[in-house]
Amino acid sequence: MEPVDLSGSLSHYLETEGGLWQLREYAALRSLYHLKEADPHAWVIPRLNVRAKAAMVAIEYDEFGAGRADRIHSRLFADLMADLALDPTYGRYLDHAPAALLATVNLMSLFGLHRALRGALVGHFACVEVTSSLPAAWPTPCGAAAGPAAEHFYTERVAADGVHEQVLRHEVVGGLLADEPALEADIAFGCAATVLLEDRLTACIRELWDQGRTVLRAPLQEQ
Repeated sequence: MEPVDLSGSLSHYLETEGGLWQLREYAALRSLYHLKEADPHAWVIPRLNVRAKAAMVAIEYDEFGAGRADRIHSRLFADLMADLALDPTYGRYLDHAPAALLATVNLMSLFGLHRALRGALVGHFACVEVTSSLPAAWPTPCGAAAGPAAEHFYTERVAADGVHEQVLRHEVVGGLLADEPALEADIAFGCAATVLLEDRLTACIRELWDQGRTVLRAPLQEQ
């Protein structure tokens, strides 16, 4: 998830100023989310009623490749990592991640594991999907050095999330509120918590990168 104002986003920084070492760091950190992308959000499906459930299933179907293993979004990100000489095994870079990154991943799992937080999980998912298509529109972060898999991943995100945004706004969120209007505050909380943690992570990364320092707690190894 990135802000709509791209001038302050990490994607914009990587496109215009960042080096390949920074892109590798960013991919390693984001692998803790992208390699399990859509999994925690799937927990909300049985907790939704008809309209919101049908829309959520449609979005998740796209996230999981629409029946094609090679198009699962987590697989596309794994290919991106391989292009960057990173290990695409899930959890490989857990010990490299700072607390600010772990908080963003743990938030999603926390919301997903509790039925009482279903509204917050929908808010989290909506916040991520609604704002992700704009920063994902940078087709090749750090130029051609990122490799073809990076361009494929970002191109796919633009196409998919542009559609998901509308379905989420009108059918998932709209359907959930029509059935359970009391969850409006929970949805808003999920959005606000997501933005808070992502902004904190962005600030953490930019502070260190602007000083020419690594964000990681341990150095990356070439694969």
